Amino acid sequence: MTGTTPLDEAAATPWEELVTAALLGTDRRTPPVHAPGKDAPTALLDAAAVQTLRRRAGLRPAPAAAPPEPAADDPRPGVPPTARRRLATLLTDHPGAGSGGRRGAVPDLMELLPQWLALANERGFAAPPELLPALLNAARGRTDLRPQALAFAGPRALWLARLNPDWKFALRSTPGGGVALPAPEETAQVQQLWEEGLFAERVALLASVRAHDPAAARDLLATTWGTERAEDRLMFLDSLRTRLCDADEPFLEQALADRSRNVRATAAELLSALPSSALAARMADRAASCVAIDHANGTKSTPTLTVEAPHECDAGMERDGVVPKPPAGRGERSWWLGQLVEATPLACWPQRLGGRAPAEIVALPVADDWRSELHAAWCRAAVRQRDATWSRALLGAPSSPDAAGPGAASLAERAKLLAALPAGERADWVAGFIAAHGLSEAFQLLGVCAVPWSEPLGRSVVDALNIARDAGSYPWSFSGVMGLAERCLDPAEAVRLDVLTAIPDEPEDASPGAGGYWSEAFQRLVSTLRLRAAMRAELGVEPRTPGQANPPSTSGPGSASAQAKPGAP
Repeated sequence: MTGTTPLDEAAATPWEELVTAALLGTDRRTPPVHAPGKDAPTALLDAAAVQTLRRRAGLRPAPAAAPPEPAADDPRPGVPPTARRRLATLLTDHPGAGSGGRRGAVPDLMELLPQWLALANERGFAAPPELLPALLNAARGRTDLRPQALAFAGPRALWLARLNPDWKFALRSTPGGGVALPAPEETAQVQQLWEEGLFAERVALLASVRAHDPAAARDLLATTWGTERAEDRLMFLDSLRTRLCDADEPFLEQALADRSRNVRATAAELLSALPSSALAARMADRAASCVAIDHANGTKSTPTLTVEAPHECDAGMERDGVVPKPPAGRGERSWWLGQLVEATPLACWPQRLGGRAPAEIVALPVADDWRSELHAAWCRAAVRQRDATWSRALLGAPSSPDAAGPGAASLAERAKLLAALPAGERADWVAGFIAAHGLSEAFQLLGVCAVPWSEPLGRSVVDALNIARDAGSYPWSFSGVMGLAERCLDPAEAVRLDVLTAIPDEPEDASPGAGGYWSEAFQRLVSTLRLRAAMRAELGVEPRTPGQANPPSTSGPGSASAQAKPGAP
C-alpha cells in the first residue's frame, strides 16, 4: 500500500493472524508482514508489540469493582512475638533444605509444624495475619495440616479462600463451606436452610443440630428422607453416629429396607452398635447357633469351641446387613460367620458360653481350624463396640511368645484393639511388647499411644534403639521409629539422651561407620526435643518434669491426641 509504513501494516493486521503465525512458525506460515525470510521472525514480533500496545491503549476504563466485604473479626489473642517468629521459621522451611532428608543432626522443621499448630490451638491463639498466605500454602500441599491450620487461621482463612482459587480447599474443608449456620434452636431458619440449602450446608446443619439435640436432627432428616438421593441419604445417615442412642432404632430399622445397599449396610452397622437393638438380638441368635461348647472333645476342665458356619445367606441376614458375596479368596461360609459374630454384642458370649469371662473364652481351643476366623471377628467386634475387657483378652500379654496374643493375629488388629484401652494401659502394653520383641514390629503400635509418650514407654523405645546401636547395625532400619520418637518422646527426656550423642566404640563385626550415623541420629533426636521444649515455652505451655503424668487432654482413649496422631505435641 502506497504511503504506508511497517507500523501502519502491523496496526492493520488482525491479532489472530499474528498469533497463528507465531504458533506455527514463520517457516510454515507466511507471517502477515512484508519482510525478507530471515527477518520475518523479528518483523512478526515487532508487529505483535505494536498490536499489543494498540489493544491496551484502546481499552476504555471500566467502573471500579466493589471492594470485598471485610473478614469477620477474630476475637482470639495473637501469638507472642517469639512464637510468631518461630512460626515464620517453620513455614519457610522446605523438606531437604539444610537437613539432607533424614541424614544429619538438624531437626526437620516441617515435621514440627503440626505440633506447633496443635499447641497454638490448644492455647486459643489467633494466626498472625501476615503469615496466613504461607500457612494456607503449606496446608494446600499437606492435607494432614489442614484441620489444625484452618482452626488456627480462623475466619480470615475463609475470607482469603474466596479470593484465591488456590485456597479453595479451605471452603471444602469447612462444614457448610464457611457459611454461618443458624443456631439449632432457631427452628424456622433451620428448616428453611434444610429445605433450600446446598448439600454441604445441609450436611453441616444436620451435624450441628445432631450435636445439640439428637432427636431434633433425626426428625429433621425424616422430613425429607424419602426424596433424598441415595448418596445423600448415605452421608446424612452417617451423621447419626454422633450421640447414637436407642431412640434412633426405629428410624434405622426403616433404613434397613432402603433401596440403596450402602444405606442398608450403614444402618445395619449403626444398629449393631446398639446392644439392645432388635438387630443386635437377631445377630446374636444367629451367631449363637454357630458357636457352642463341646465337652466331648476334651476333658471337663478344657472344653472346646465348635463352629458350624451358616450354610446360606438368607433374605433376613441380607436385610440385616450381611453382604452375601465374599471378596476374592474368601469362602462364603467363613465370610458370613465373620459378619454375624462381628455384629453380635460381646456381652452375649459369657452367658452363651457357660458364664466364662472374655479372657477364658478367648483361651479356649477352637475345633476344625476356625480359631483365626472366630477370633478375628471378635477383634472387629471389640473395636466397633470399644470394649476394653474384650480388647484386653484378645491382646493377651505383651510378652507372649508368638507376639500376637491369643486373639489378635496381625499388627493392624493389635493396634486397633489397643485404641480401646485407657492411654496409660496402652502405653504400658506397648512398652512391654518392645521389651520382649524389640522395635521391628512396634511402629504401628507406637502410633496409637497418647502423646507425649509416658516415661516407661519412652524409656523402652530409647533402650531398644540403644541396643540396636550397640549391635553395630545402621540406624536406617529404625528411621521410622526414630522419626516417631522425635515427634512423640517427651521433651523433658532430652537431658537423659545426651550420653547417646557421642560416637561409640564400634565392635569388630559392626557395619562401617555405623557409630557415626547413630551419633547423628541421636543428636537430631536431642535437638528436636529441645526445639519442641522451646516451642512449648514460647507458647506459654508449662514444662513437664520427667516422671510427671501426661496432662488430662492426652490421657483418655477417646481424646484426639490418643487416636494415633503422632503429630500431636
